[in-house]
Amino acid sequence: MKTSQPRVLLVGYNGANNTGAEALLLSDIEDVRAVLGSEARITVPTLNERNLRRYLKEDPYLDIVPIPSLFFAVVHRLIKAHDMLFLVEGSTYMDTWASALLWAFLLATRAAHAAGKPCLAYAVDAGEVKSPLNRRLMRSEASKTDLIIVRARAAAERLRSFGVRAPIEVTADNAFTFRPERADEGWVQRAWPSAAGRGIVGLAVVDPYLWPVVIRPWGRREDCYKWPFYYSRSPERSRATEALATSYATLADSLVAQHDKAVALICMEQLDEAFAQQILRRMAHADQARLFSAREYNASQMTVLLRSLDLLVTSRYHACVLSLAAQVPQLAVGHDLRLKTIYADLGLRDRYFLEPRDPNLYLLLRERVAELLAHPASVRDLLRRGYQEHTKQARRNRELLRGFVQARGWEVAT
Repeated sequence: MKTSQPRVLLVGYNGANNTGAEALLLSDIEDVRAVLGSEARITVPTLNERNLRRYLKEDPYLDIVPIPSLFFAVVHRLIKAHDMLFLVEGSTYMDTWASALLWAFLLATRAAHAAGKPCLAYAVDAGEVKSPLNRRLMRSEASKTDLIIVRARAAAERLRSFGVRAPIEVTADNAFTFRPERADEGWVQRAWPSAAGRGIVGLAVVDPYLWPVVIRPWGRREDCYKWPFYYSRSPERSRATEALATSYATLADSLVAQHDKAVALICMEQLDEAFAQQILRRMAHADQARLFSAREYNASQMTVLLRSLDLLVTSRYHACVLSLAAQVPQLAVGHDLRLKTIYADLGLRDRYFLEPRDPNLYLLLRERVAELLAHPASVRDLLRRGYQEHTKQARRNRELLRGFVQARGWEVAT
């Protein structure tokens, strides 16, 4: 049994001012320290060092390492300097957002395999992989992972359909184990007292027409995510974005005028702010709405906000996950398989999962919102059972991590 402290590399979507990624990373670090001891050496690489330092502090056993946008050579070097690689990004096996993101995880897996370093995909997800090239890469490179832990049975089935041959375990998202800070309890009521007495409906919005991000040598500054990565843009996509923003604005105004609710425009990632501002500009009752962004509020504060809502309309997977502890009634306007999958698991998909491209979207939203505001108890039992089952499964992640490192000869904490 190895008694020295292992060097662990955590590769994910770190430092993007993304509430879900933040909650996941903090939970994952807690698990690593619980299993390997508080003195385990952890390295967190990031494209956005300044953002990451907002919520993650370096200490003698945790290093933050900035990496460039063209990160391929750096990934190889980091893996050689560590004993184990853990993939900790939820959206690991999909090209919905960007092929480059998928390539980063597959490259890291390939490099770890070549260097003889154990590689664990830790409570991740698998979604759509549209590119034939990416499907071939998935089949060849993801199969080199020593163990893949996925957070839904449907994700495991997708991986097997892609031809991935690595061992697969099914648990649940590690954000279910995330605990907000006690000091943040009640902050929403203190920050927005006029809204708290009336009740707040949250809209966790996303512009689905920005994706996927593509690699270009140049483009418009406003379309640049981080050079050389640019959002997908076209006149048709822009018109679709405007129509969706109008639907949300009309819904928000009806929440104020017909239901006497305040409206929280929740940006689970900083890049959602531009779309939320479009909605706000279209509202007749914009003075009754407020924008909350992951750029300004940390994962603990955003989780408290989500759990204080009367109702949630979400296009963000982790808004659903982090609100479940309070059984907040919710419906989704979904644009990727992660949200559709968890709504299926919760028993909400048939009635409360809507497509952003539905020509009757506003009418359906208005109807379902009124239904849930009038009868919130109709879904709370489903949400409670779903939360309990997912939390139980999420706690297995730490057990599987313990078994993984023990099987590779490392001493674990008692």
